[in-house]
Amino acid sequence: MDNFNYKKRELHVDKVAIREIASSVGTPFYVYSQRAIEKKYQSFSKAFSKLNCSISYAMKANSNQAILKILGNLGSGMDVVSGGEYLRAKAAGIPSDRIVFSGVGKTNEEIHLAISGGVRQFNVESEPELIEISRVASNLNVTVPLTIRVNPDIDAKTHSKISTGKSQNKFGIPIINAREIYAFAASLSSVKIVGIDVHIGSQILDLEPYRAAFLKIHKLAMDLRLDGHEISRIDLGGGLGIDYGLNDTKIPSHLEYGALVTEIFKDLGCEIELEPGRWIVGNSGLLISSVIYLKKGEGRDFLIVDAAMNDLIRPALYEAHHEIIPIAENIESSSSLYDVVGPVCETGDTFAVQREIIDMKKDDLLAFKSAGAYAAVMASEYNTRPLVPEVLVNGDKFLLIRARPTIQEMIDRDQVPDWL
Repeated sequence: MDNFNYKKRELHVDKVAIREIASSVGTPFYVYSQRAIEKKYQSFSKAFSKLNCSISYAMKANSNQAILKILGNLGSGMDVVSGGEYLRAKAAGIPSDRIVFSGVGKTNEEIHLAISGGVRQFNVESEPELIEISRVASNLNVTVPLTIRVNPDIDAKTHSKISTGKSQNKFGIPIINAREIYAFAASLSSVKIVGIDVHIGSQILDLEPYRAAFLKIHKLAMDLRLDGHEISRIDLGGGLGIDYGLNDTKIPSHLEYGALVTEIFKDLGCEIELEPGRWIVGNSGLLISSVIYLKKGEGRDFLIVDAAMNDLIRPALYEAHHEIIPIAENIESSSSLYDVVGPVCETGDTFAVQREIIDMKKDDLLAFKSAGAYAAVMASEYNTRPLVPEVLVNGDKFLLIRARPTIQEMIDRDQVPDWL
């Protein structure tokens, strides 16, 4: 996280002190570095310079329109998985021919929306979806480009809730049925096969599952060409993991990943499509929180902070690790073991258990690192807690890019029946 550093013993994002932002917007809040996002995207893109390659950012990782504009200005497309994400991408100025529509449960309304508004391709997940896309396209008298997502039955060796390439997962067509489904797709007049799609999971920390999956996809591409299909695009999805500060083993770099992709697919003459999300934004953001209380428990101490599981659900949902650091650097301070918890009325509202943290006091600020992906975008208003604001920093300036709603605004959204 190069753009997050201590200066004069105060944590900064680029040239802006976290404390200055906290004074302006209050805690908790998310903060992102525009320069970090730009550097990550450019670095990732260069790793595939030997291939004809396109990048579609997986906007489910963080869909704030400011983030989408940053990446769109760099030439990125968008990988969307809902009609809402499609409209959000369009609102951010992303051209239709740079939007890839993925997702296992596309509704009739979403399919109609994307075909009417334009789309680079659909990544089709099932035969019923294929039939529905063909039906809608026929009614609109257009031909729609698509790839078919293939499930290679490969264990990505990641958390079970974000593994997507095993036979028991809901995603894609079983690879053993792929040639049959492609033959059926070729018989439909309103769709045009342009390639193959595969995505085996998220937060992948080992290149070997990629290698195994990609070799299967390479062979399938050759077989499908022999069957007479045009395979001009290979969509490899995303999933490359990032460092959350916990792993003892070496995390593969984007350069190693790029070399692997180049090695396997360079002879096919295809356009390679990539859909990174977490890798671009994960380590480009922090969640900032304040200490409410230090509570002495029986056999353990609790650091109660004003962020909660509704703001950052990853620890509760995935048992995920986030480094927790103080905003004020005090190298002389002692440290203690704490359970770091939020105010929500669930035991699961726990960010860390028996974590060694520099001793803190009420109102001290702290940061949850690696909070740029699958964080603000997964937040909720559980316990009638307002969604956390988001702030973007660019050099020496910052701007609120999503405001915190008031409690009254939340209450006013309810509709009470007149018979009550």
